[in-house]
Amino acid sequence: MRAPISVIIPTLNAADQLPGCLSALAEGLGEGLIRELVITDGGSGDTTLALAEAAGARIVTGPASRGGQLRRGVDAAEGGWLLVLHADTRLTPGWSAAVLAALATPGAYHFRLRFDAAGPAPALVAGWANLRARLFGLPYGDQGLLIDRESYEAAGGYPDIPLMEDVALARALRGRLHGLPAIAVTSAAKYQRQGWLRRGARNLVTLLRYLTGTDPEVLARAYRR
Repeated sequence: MRAPISVIIPTLNAADQLPGCLSALAEGLGEGLIRELVITDGGSGDTTLALAEAAGARIVTGPASRGGQLRRGVDAAEGGWLLVLHADTRLTPGWSAAVLAALATPGAYHFRLRFDAAGPAPALVAGWANLRARLFGLPYGDQGLLIDRESYEAAGGYPDIPLMEDVALARALRGRLHGLPAIAVTSAAKYQRQGWLRRGARNLVTLLRYLTGTDPEVLARAYRR
């Protein structure tokens, strides 16, 4: 019997982060959970694709757009279950047991978020993210997504938009997202560069603008600035 899970990782110049993400997946390989690795790249100019090839990944390429990249990656995947991770996120030891238990019940699941930085600011931002996911069913992509293909397709999949694709899919799942008793550790680099308060406020404003109907293309331009 083939392993059930296709792992899908969108990348764009992710050579510094990808090795850590991939090394954490070894646990799932050892447990016979992972069928394949799909790297869906948006035009990397560093060694991302070389790392993907060395890891034996199936590589999909196309324009740099998070939603579009994820949609192409899922379309190329063959597993009955999909595990979507960001390249700068790594699952903590023990994650495979939580995932294995979830496979008994088709649906959509996310991990608890933690940053790779210590202190009150990282704990506060991660705490808000976990609360938002639990109360409103709106996890972001850095919390990972485990979903069976039927549930994914019934929700319409990832829309081909440059930003908020994770929120769009979460809203389409209409509260059917469940938390897993496992942690995804994500990079704090952007918060450390921009400031925890500034970055957190910016993310919240972006979310509110999206929920009130602002075009994701407009949001993406503002986000890049």
